[in-house]
Amino acid sequence: MEKLWPNFPQSVPGLRPGQGGGDLTVMSRFTHYALELWHEHRIPIIISSLFLLSLLRIYLHSTAKRQDLLVLPKLHEKEKAPSQNGSPVVSDEKPKLMPEPKKDKIDEREDSTSDGSQSTGRLKRGPRRIKGEPGRSARNGTVEAGTEARKIQVLVFYSSLTGSSEKIAHTFARALGDSLGGSAEKEHGSTFLSPRVLDLAEADYDEYFITPPKTEGEQTDFFYLFIIPSYNIDSINDSFLEHLQETHHDFRIDTSPLAPILGYSVFGLGDREGWPTEEEGFCFQAREVDKWMAKLSGRKRAYPLGMGDWKRDGKERLSEWQTGLVDVLTQLSQTGSLGDGVPGSGDPLESDDEAEAEDDGEVLFEEVADVKAGKKQSSGSLQDVEDLGKIMQMSRPDSATGQKSRTPLAIDFTTQGKSRAKATATAMVKEMVPKNSPTYAALTKQGYSIVGSHSGVKICRWTKSALRGRGSCYKFSFYGINSHQCMETTPSLSCSNKCVFCWRHGTNPVGTTWRWVIDPPQLIFDGVKENHYKKIKMMRGVPGVRAERFAEAMRIRHCALSLVGEPIFYPHINEFLGMLHGERISSFLVCNAQHPDQLAALQHVTQLYVSIDASNRESLRRIDRPLHRDFWERFQRCLDILRERRFRQRTVFRLTLVKGFNVEDEVEGYADLVERGLPCFVEVKGVTYCGTSTSSSAGLTMANVPFYQEVCDFVTALERALQKRGLQYGIAAEHAHSCCILLASERFKVDGKWHTLIDYDKFFQLLEEKGPDGDFAPEDYMGPPTPEWATWGNGGFDPRDQRVDKKGRPIEAT
Repeated sequence: MEKLWPNFPQSVPGLRPGQGGGDLTVMSRFTHYALELWHEHRIPIIISSLFLLSLLRIYLHSTAKRQDLLVLPKLHEKEKAPSQNGSPVVSDEKPKLMPEPKKDKIDEREDSTSDGSQSTGRLKRGPRRIKGEPGRSARNGTVEAGTEARKIQVLVFYSSLTGSSEKIAHTFARALGDSLGGSAEKEHGSTFLSPRVLDLAEADYDEYFITPPKTEGEQTDFFYLFIIPSYNIDSINDSFLEHLQETHHDFRIDTSPLAPILGYSVFGLGDREGWPTEEEGFCFQAREVDKWMAKLSGRKRAYPLGMGDWKRDGKERLSEWQTGLVDVLTQLSQTGSLGDGVPGSGDPLESDDEAEAEDDGEVLFEEVADVKAGKKQSSGSLQDVEDLGKIMQMSRPDSATGQKSRTPLAIDFTTQGKSRAKATATAMVKEMVPKNSPTYAALTKQGYSIVGSHSGVKICRWTKSALRGRGSCYKFSFYGINSHQCMETTPSLSCSNKCVFCWRHGTNPVGTTWRWVIDPPQLIFDGVKENHYKKIKMMRGVPGVRAERFAEAMRIRHCALSLVGEPIFYPHINEFLGMLHGERISSFLVCNAQHPDQLAALQHVTQLYVSIDASNRESLRRIDRPLHRDFWERFQRCLDILRERRFRQRTVFRLTLVKGFNVEDEVEGYADLVERGLPCFVEVKGVTYCGTSTSSSAGLTMANVPFYQEVCDFVTALERALQKRGLQYGIAAEHAHSCCILLASERFKVDGKWHTLIDYDKFFQLLEEKGPDGDFAPEDYMGPPTPEWATWGNGGFDPRDQRVDKKGRPIEAT
């Protein structure tokens, strides 16, 4: 041992004989020497071992046979097998769940990506996101070989206020159908269906602009066309653009939900007299539709945006647009594709805003002073989150500038790169009804007096009738209102519904949020009174006007806030009500149950109405055509608010019966709504037909106007349904002349007599004592008993007046 390892220890230091055994054995000495050797050379040993193991692994990995990867097939696609001529054919065999291992092949990989480009040879990790439909390219809609040919349906969408665009759209659709000849190349198997024309005011946005329409039977591809006039007032265009914008930013919806359509194109109608150039606003709403449709469809712009001035070159430009579309649609029928990289193909490189950041129309308001001139930022620059600290620091009052921001700094984390010029233009608040707008002209032509920029007043036909002693409104029979002393007005001409029975001819603005100039309540109050008195004075020379009633009419006692639009939409509605009550003018406010927050903040009114036009969600959508997506939830919240207020205010459900829409088989549904809201009164009234083109296109005709007997039958059935639920309601009054009947809670039945009239002096006394938010009940200002002639079964016509026919001849009472 000494000869082999001279340094081999003979003994262990520190151990004396007798403590561990003196001299060590050979094994003990060998172990001790190995430990010393390890501690002295362990690092080189470890590195050498790892190197040898790596070499061994590489050698084994290069010589071993590798098996193919097992990939599950796509179960929604049929397995394709090559035919004799090399083209793929569809196999009818069921796909195998696990393919058999293939020999003599190593690491087989996908050769191409989903869009046809060559892959890098790396394995794809994770699931693929499939867009569009099987058998069709999500990029440009190319039909794969072997798939079944489909029909092509062209949808022509339009918007119109005056009816001109409607005529243009229908004429264009007929000409386009004739040009296409009803079918494309027969050998390709694609045929065109007759173009369909759809009014954006009537169309269900969720059906057409979240996903393409669903078809039954044979499969159909859709092609969207738009004919959009531009308006300088709020119209259906604004609601449509808002819907497209919300859909684009909705994280629950795919980025390009309309990618399955074949393509789209937009034509704008403008007025070069008002907007000479595109920069000044010529066809600006058509350009917005074109931009948002490009985003929603995956840039499937089939043909460039067309624009024309109908007074000058509109017909020529529309004809050119039609010719181009025929060429595109013919190509679609032959190839199933818009092409790639050619003009009109919707290629991303064509977009002039590709280099700009996404702009959703919102404005980032900043009031930061003394920005350094040397640090100019482009509109498309993106600021880091760390930079927000500098911006916040500059907005503080103790910053280096020494100035305090007059408004809170709004930081928008969802948008980036706002153009300063564009932000300034967007930030300009516009008027709801400008004096040079078609809406202003249409409403004034109908007899409205526009006050300020968003209010209106009009003399009611019942006011004219009462002045001449020919009958008063049903509110006189039910609640004791003198019709000739009633002013019909609204502080907001805008509405969030497009009801099929609206007699406003569809010309008033629409919107879901207030985004206009706000007129002060004093201006509105003074303006509506002044214009109402002017209209009353115009009745002085009308034959039959009674002098005593004319004198009384010069003192307004009642105000019906139900003219047009949504009164509680006005931000200062409570201040306006305070001015009415300050001059002891009663308030009868009607809302459409779509603004629960404003309804909850509403102070005392003499009587609060809520329009209940349907008993279920689908019927309400068909009749009121609301703009809010959550219209049914808003509707139900308003009913709950009325239930809470039934002991503080006189609440009324107003039911407008439209035969064919909300009469048949809906009594039980209405009874459920009454049970939920528990109103003081329920007015049931037959619809009044106005014969407008808007209501006609919505499917409303004279056949939808119920007879008075049909209204009576409905009310008696509703009374039975309420009593069956244990609700104490009864038929209190009627006004056959208005085709209107009143159901009342038995809270207003005293000693067997109905007390539906209002003690107006008592109401104002309670209001002055307890304030606009005071706690007093409807019974506290309940009036005298309802006149006998107004109760159920007696007709409800004022015996002081004389009924006449259309030619003014007296009608004898039967």
